Amino acid sequence: MQLASAQLSEHLLRGLKSLYVLHGDEPLLVQECADALRATARELGYTERTVHTVAGAHFDWSEVLASGGSLSLFADKQIVEIRIPSGKPGKDGSAALQQIAERAQGDDSTLTLVLLPRLDSATAKGAWFGALESYGVSIKFDPIDRRNLPTWIALRMQQHSLQVAPGEEGQRTLQFFADRVEGNLLAAHQEIQKLALLYPTLNPRQPTLLNFDQVENAVLNVARYDVFKLSEAVLAGQGVRVARMLDGLQSEGEAEVLVHWALAEDIRSLKRVKDAMAAGRPMPMALRENRVWGAKEKLFERVLPQIDEAALANLLQAAHKVDGIVKGLKQPDWPADGWQALHRLASLLCAQCSVTSAPARSGR
Repeated sequence: MQLASAQLSEHLLRGLKSLYVLHGDEPLLVQECADALRATARELGYTERTVHTVAGAHFDWSEVLASGGSLSLFADKQIVEIRIPSGKPGKDGSAALQQIAERAQGDDSTLTLVLLPRLDSATAKGAWFGALESYGVSIKFDPIDRRNLPTWIALRMQQHSLQVAPGEEGQRTLQFFADRVEGNLLAAHQEIQKLALLYPTLNPRQPTLLNFDQVENAVLNVARYDVFKLSEAVLAGQGVRVARMLDGLQSEGEAEVLVHWALAEDIRSLKRVKDAMAAGRPMPMALRENRVWGAKEKLFERVLPQIDEAALANLLQAAHKVDGIVKGLKQPDWPADGWQALHRLASLLCAQCSVTSAPARSGR
């Protein structure tokens, strides 16, 4: 059984199941969900708790299987947590998890929590994960994307009796907050808690109203960026955000060659798909054949119809030059510094994408 994380509170009002599988790459959301399940279990008399962290190929699953079938003399009910940080239980683990899933049916003395990272499609189709979903409740935690982050922050602030100023100032405050904590929900949560301590509300029915200056002075720059999010920002034509992300990646010590690879690969993919379309391939087929899907698929669909062959040729040439620069070579009319060259390459690609993305934004 699959359950959306937003439905958890309502689900728990109807009763606690014996098996839950939590999977995703948002530690804060997974932690909060697990805390809610544990709290409900404690209210129902689950007084004992054991935790097993699966590490290494030679992990002994017999202890996990034994703990699920035995209770101490002082407990009637127990919580058994199985944490698999790699998401790969191995052959023995696969068999053990299927046995645990089947055993959970009708067992109201043991609550089993299985905590997993984000799973790829092949792993999610495995027999062991299928058994966990069939016999238990599966909750997936998708990342909060940049577009929805301000709304998420506003809702979290409301839980702490905090509120930004109405209108344009409030939107600017939330956007600033999102820029500072992008990619780091746990830090966002901690910054909101700090704001609640700095500006406590005297009346729970009357939230504390925060202005831009108060948030700016309190919130640290704890954003975390990765090259894949950078790629999406470039294809969306978000020039200011792209510059900020490049600065963040540089300060975090990201390798120049990896950032260049991400940008160059997008340019090459645009060229390959464009060539396939020129040869008579429908766009959906050309995108599929070139392994472009998910968020990038929608961005490519918006960019491709209006970007021309000459622009792609220039971008490919620019990517070739920057490849040499990040490897220590000099190029005429280009910055000698690798990060400056990456800024320029990203700006060139971003400019081409922003022309095509403008109509879509104005039409909303």
